Amino acid sequence: MKGLNFLPWILVLPFLVASCGDRAGDAGKGKRKWIIGFSQCNNAEPWRAAMNKALLMEAAKHKDEIQVILMDAQNDSAKQRNDVENLVTRGIDLLIISPKESTPLTRPVKKVYQGGTPVIVLDRDIDEPAYTCFIGAPNEPIGEMAGKYAVQLLGGKGKVVEIMGLQSTPPGRERHEGFLKGIAGSGLKIIYSQDAAWLREEGMKVMENALQAFPRIDLVYAHNDPMALGARRAAEDAGRAKEMKFIGIDGLPSEGVKAVLEGKLDATFWYPTCGKEAIQYALKILHGEKVPKRIDLKSMRITKENARAFLEKVGAPVPERIPGKK
Repeated sequence: MKGLNFLPWILVLPFLVASCGDRAGDAGKGKRKWIIGFSQCNNAEPWRAAMNKALLMEAAKHKDEIQVILMDAQNDSAKQRNDVENLVTRGIDLLIISPKESTPLTRPVKKVYQGGTPVIVLDRDIDEPAYTCFIGAPNEPIGEMAGKYAVQLLGGKGKVVEIMGLQSTPPGRERHEGFLKGIAGSGLKIIYSQDAAWLREEGMKVMENALQAFPRIDLVYAHNDPMALGARRAAEDAGRAKEMKFIGIDGLPSEGVKAVLEGKLDATFWYPTCGKEAIQYALKILHGEKVPKRIDLKSMRITKENARAFLEKVGAPVPERIPGKK
């Protein structure tokens, strides 16, 4: 993964390529380091790359105490199950996992937790609360906020294309259910809804099909910014982008917020990556402190009106002008 070669104390492992057999950590000082295993469902999505970066930057502040082993499941639930087993074999003191899917990962996570190893679950919940704590932003309220804003954008009525995230995951289902709540009682109607598996390219394909099927589309609601931007690209290629509004979710400064400032998205909704918080709470747990079973992070709507203020809030670069605008 790019940008991590300056952190030699972190093992980034799509496969097991190095040994963690020396559990003594900083042997010269006789001080044992805790080993944290982090099972990421995939490193390819921009939001997950941002999660990794936030987690590793926070971990770097505590490199005398902890060592992180990061494993990439490459969007494969079976591989992620094996990754969890491999991490346990390597003698981790705490497991952090962001599951690809809930059901396939419930049993292996439960086994680790019941075996006495603390577990932090990030972003996507599993079927049973068999973990020390869960950290994430509630997805149904985000979907509801998006629905209410869609009603506001369209003046209470219009035709909507929904591009869904993976429906075998809680965020995909909950962002859909929340949106339905947000538009309830309005004149907005979802005329086309398809799963694009969180991927920009798939979002583009779904939108191409929608554009062929429907001569009028007033708004596109995508469950993440990459799919929203893929849909926008398809609409641009068809010469129809100006006919409709586009809403996404994630709010990464370099992606969704940038797209809002450029006018490619009408809004995005911030979905915190949880990476920084994962290390903060992992250290509390390892130091014997009690932590809440569930830690809900806050979201917010980002439009052109508050995009710059948001960038300042999160410490991201604020462009002097909107890219592409005079």
